[in-house]
Amino acid sequence: MNAIRLEQIAGSDADLKAALTDAYLPTDDIEDHGRTFFKALSSDGQIVGFYGVERCGGDVLLRSVVVLPDHRGQHLGIALVKQALAGLDQASDVYLATTRAASFFTRIGFSEVQRDSVPAAVLATRQLSTICQSSATIMRLTAPPT
Repeated sequence: MNAIRLEQIAGSDADLKAALTDAYLPTDDIEDHGRTFFKALSSDGQIVGFYGVERCGGDVLLRSVVVLPDHRGQHLGIALVKQALAGLDQASDVYLATTRAASFFTRIGFSEVQRDSVPAAVLATRQLSTICQSSATIMRLTAPPT
């Protein structure tokens, strides 16, 4: 697996929008204030994926994690999430919502939580309050990835 480096990008980035759309991930609120997105690049400068974070008071919502199709199967998703988590305040709880990737996130230390245990600031995000289906699995990081 090649090392990846991250570049912060705007929510209006065309490659980000295309990657999220192709992966059937929401784009409705990516240009809203309070979201920070990153482009993951391989050592030779190819875009391999994207992710975003949204601060919610003292907690963080991890969102829009996607590895481009040509780079899947190389464990880049795990590397991308580990790098994303390494860049966050270790005192913050990290949440996410998913409809298809719960098993992936379980392998790297997230566990399912009930909506009623999620902090109000996280639930108030557009991602959780209006965009994601109520059937989406809400997860919280319970053990840092090794």
